[in-house]
Amino acid sequence: MGQGSGAARPDPLLDRFLDELWAVDGLARLTLDAYRRDLTALSVWLADRGSALAEASRADLLAFLGARMQAGSRPKSVARWLSSQRRFYRFLVAAGVRRDDPTARIDAPSIGRPLPDSLSESQVEALLAAPETGTPIGLRDRAMLELLYATGLRVSELVTLEQSQVNPRQGVLRVTGKGSRERLVPLGEEAADWLRQYLDEARPALMQGHPPAEAVFVTRRGAGMTRQAFWYRIKQYAAAAGVAATLSPHTLRHAFATHLLDHGADLRVVQMLLGHSSLSTTQIYTHVARARLQALHARHHPRG
Repeated sequence: MGQGSGAARPDPLLDRFLDELWAVDGLARLTLDAYRRDLTALSVWLADRGSALAEASRADLLAFLGARMQAGSRPKSVARWLSSQRRFYRFLVAAGVRRDDPTARIDAPSIGRPLPDSLSESQVEALLAAPETGTPIGLRDRAMLELLYATGLRVSELVTLEQSQVNPRQGVLRVTGKGSRERLVPLGEEAADWLRQYLDEARPALMQGHPPAEAVFVTRRGAGMTRQAFWYRIKQYAAAAGVAATLSPHTLRHAFATHLLDHGADLRVVQMLLGHSSLSTTQIYTHVARARLQALHARHHPRG
């Protein structure tokens, strides 16, 4: 669908909404940017039709979402736009700007919930062994991969990890996750050993000639790693290790959760380690574990 000639003007209400999400809910910058993109797209669409974001009716929103679907948008994307709109108009009602919520009687499209991609234990071992640990970069990457698999951190949590959050003696990390929720995550002996090697050998070599930095994981320039750079390296190591499975930045996080459940961990413990606010979010991993068991049974049992 074309955007037409309308343009989104600066919207103080949208800015207030985003400021509140940041100040009250502690949402990450990437999430706030997604809200801004979604609502700005709606604002442009409404401006083409002589309306404004704060004045949209239920019919306006249904027409916008319908136009998106006709243009080929997937139900998941439409559901995300509706979620952004719902939160914005509820904010306007709470702030006394509107008396009604135009999204109140709009149902989200049914999208189902895809199972997260995971790796087998042998695939994880191959991926972890891929970096050349005789170099500072390789040792850094091995430590990062080991930490991801041992802790279930999000990649964003890993690359923003600071030295003050690491307690090597106690073998724990103090992590601030979504919604500014803090949790303590155990490292495990293997990951703790690789982290110590990196901090003792590789990090000083990478920081040589650079000013001090708080980031645990740094580049040759002495700056903190980025999500994009590390994701690129994960794909390189997967190719080198012959891991042909579909990968995402959260693949090792999914493997962490799935393998814990495979080995008998309690679901609520996994929830705490992952930093999920709701147990229902964690329960998807029970489906992953069950699907894997069924596949193993079908492959190896004589009557499978």
